[in-house]
Amino acid sequence: MARFDLRRRLTAEFLGTGTLVCAVVGSGIMGERLAGGNTALALLGNTLPTGAILTVLILILGPISGAHMNPAVSLAMAWRRELPAGEAVAYAVAQMAGGIAGASTAHLMFDLPMIQLGSTVRTGVGQWIGEFVATFGLLATILGCLRFARAAIAPAVGLYITAAYWFTSSTSFANPAVTLARALSDTFAGIRPIDLPGFWVAQLAGAMAAVAVFGWIHGTRGKEPSPGSGAAAGRGAAEREPAERVLDRTS
Repeated sequence: MARFDLRRRLTAEFLGTGTLVCAVVGSGIMGERLAGGNTALALLGNTLPTGAILTVLILILGPISGAHMNPAVSLAMAWRRELPAGEAVAYAVAQMAGGIAGASTAHLMFDLPMIQLGSTVRTGVGQWIGEFVATFGLLATILGCLRFARAAIAPAVGLYITAAYWFTSSTSFANPAVTLARALSDTFAGIRPIDLPGFWVAQLAGAMAAVAVFGWIHGTRGKEPSPGSGAAAGRGAAEREPAERVLDRTS
């Protein structure tokens, strides 16, 4: 499989995160408009498109950039030495820029002001624990599938997020870039900008905890990168893919 240069990978991360946020915000607007005041129905209308688009985006962009679409995932891969630190930072910038563009696009589609500030209150210990759990579970899903079921990562991530929307108190943002973009949307999917730091800390803590726990469970934490590849090679286990294809599960 071809290795794509950084410019193409960053473009894929920008487009992927933008499309994801556009789906999250857009389906939230549509769901709320059609639900007739039924919040549970609106949330369901928000949940299903999000899980579906995640699956599609991982399938089509995974072979290019890994389809991280999430700074927490990129940071986790950098910690595992599967993505250079500088590239992880570049990924995060592209993801955040893409997310903001995606939110603005959703607003324009629904004839709303392009730039907004969220007003939905999402704060408190319960919400922060929800984000820790949501992000821990997302990374657990990715790492488990990378180790044992690569071909299943796209549907597994889509299904996990679909489920986590409903079993976490925060409705599973689990993504710092998406959280930032949703702070710029005063819609069903929005969040107050002042609530961002608590969510970000919980998300990054959950991601790092998952890397530590599942690195120990899988026996892979602390493995040295294989020479010349930029990927980590597990001793006594199957080799892992280069980081830019870390979520390519279709081949």
